[in-house]
Amino acid sequence: MKIHEFQGKALLKKYKVPIQDGFVINCIEDAEATIKKVQDTFNTEAVVVKAQIHAGGRGKGGGVKYSPNFESAMENSKNILGMNLVTHQTGPTGQLVRKVYITEALDIKHEYYCALTLDRARGDHVFMVSTEGGMDIETVAAETPEKISKVWIDPLIGMKSFQARNLAYGLELEGAALKTAIKVFMNMYNCYHETDASMVEINPLVLTEDDKIVALDAKFNFDDNSLYRQKEISDMQDLHEEDATEVEAGKYNLNYIKLDGNVGCMVNGAGLAMATMDIIKLSGGEPANFLDVGGTANADTVKNGFKIILQDQNVKAVLINIFGGIVRCDRVATGVIQAVKELKLSVPVVVRLEGTNAIEAKKLLEDSGVSIIPAVSMKDAAEKVVKAAIG
Repeated sequence: MKIHEFQGKALLKKYKVPIQDGFVINCIEDAEATIKKVQDTFNTEAVVVKAQIHAGGRGKGGGVKYSPNFESAMENSKNILGMNLVTHQTGPTGQLVRKVYITEALDIKHEYYCALTLDRARGDHVFMVSTEGGMDIETVAAETPEKISKVWIDPLIGMKSFQARNLAYGLELEGAALKTAIKVFMNMYNCYHETDASMVEINPLVLTEDDKIVALDAKFNFDDNSLYRQKEISDMQDLHEEDATEVEAGKYNLNYIKLDGNVGCMVNGAGLAMATMDIIKLSGGEPANFLDVGGTANADTVKNGFKIILQDQNVKAVLINIFGGIVRCDRVATGVIQAVKELKLSVPVVVRLEGTNAIEAKKLLEDSGVSIIPAVSMKDAAEKVVKAAIG
């Protein structure tokens, strides 16, 4: 799960990480009072108006504007709130800006990059910093890797002060700024660890003209599996920023991720789902989704799965690939028959069922009278559904 910049900054502030602070508006009628509030609260004439969407590159897309006075702040607020912001992370369709964050403006001496995430290869957390703030870290890694400093943190031990100090030295900081950065990195790790974040990124972390260290941005990703114990963070989810179909699938306890192909997939088990997508690609097709209906799929599960898949207008054929372990194939077959009849499907459906009660399931499908293409193996199923999708 992702959250907005202003929400991420609120978490950092809670953990005593200095932030570029401000206030959020949802409608333009609140802009005038909010701009004046920022100016009065932080004793500044200049403010920054920032679009709040779950994507990077907002500044390049025109979603972040420095405003030297009240008039320019009002104009920028009107232009940004409600705009369709297109960045390299939103794709060409862009994202509607429903919230604007109006913050204090700071005099910046230098910009840095810092981030925490899990290094899966080593089984440790990795804390990265770079003197090249404001840039994509991928660009820095490709062009100037020597400008990235890293420390690895054992999750069972936690971060030690000498590791934070090494990171601060990596940014070539001195004096009070060095001491502040050490505290910031320690507090940033505590925030990352205690909130069950899978990534915390501050880009840029800045050194101001009066030698203060401040987080100018905040990007958080969280492990969805931990949200049951992170009520405060769970409540921060903005459903407008999520794929509507994925949100609806969650209501049915279906694990769904939309992809760009034209072959809909309904599979039980994440491993089998990944293998099914692979064999579709090897057969010359493109999967339209990842959909794991789980180990206890029944008639209702299958019907809901069809509803989710067919919301994607790109889907030209559907492959149902079920291995009956805990789940009974005859129950799945009953669901397929009901769904085809009730939903009046207009796309071809290829079905491959193996495992518990597979023989009974095949007989149900044969006697149902519904138009279903049977398959005897994964390879057979993939070839048939790709052919059906082509038409």
